[in-house]
Amino acid sequence: MVELLVSEEEYLKAGVQIGTQVKSRQMVPFIFKVRSDGLNILDIAKTDERLRIASKFLSRFDMDKVLLVAQRQYAQQPTKMFAKVTGAKYIVGRFIPGTLTNPNLPNYTEIDVLLVNDPITDSQAMNEAVKIGVPIVALCDANNRISYVDVVIPTNNKGRKALALVYYLMAREVSLLKGKIKSYDEFPYKVEDFEAPL
Repeated sequence: MVELLVSEEEYLKAGVQIGTQVKSRQMVPFIFKVRSDGLNILDIAKTDERLRIASKFLSRFDMDKVLLVAQRQYAQQPTKMFAKVTGAKYIVGRFIPGTLTNPNLPNYTEIDVLLVNDPITDSQAMNEAVKIGVPIVALCDANNRISYVDVVIPTNNKGRKALALVYYLMAREVSLLKGKIKSYDEFPYKVEDFEAPL
């Protein structure tokens, strides 16, 4: 078995496994169990595996052609930090319609890949990426529909600590794959740097 990117304890402490009570049929393969209170618990091993796959996928692109979109408040700091560390572009808060599809807009952006925090809250960006034929990587909770998502990362995509850890691990992994660092020890950031302020 492959060693996890961080210990199982760290994943659990950050709440990465905490899903929603509602689940979509498409996310069933990523669900480990259903708690007695009806909460869906995500499979940490699959989260870890998908973080590696997503990082490898993203690292194949020029990072200035990678766009991160996050409307949710707790995802904004992790998104900005990932962009700072890797050189990716980002849009946090409101996503202006036409950003990816209307060349006449002053904020029009050409991209090769889109990374969204949540297919529900970031649906406008996803719809535009689908229109222009750009692959989509998405953090998906138990309730997400994943029809247009090319790379699913099953995770709690709402929690402050969970989001910090997931974006931190992806940034670290992309840095390693891009040759910016030779080992994890050289990564100069901490998970806390990716945490949204309370």
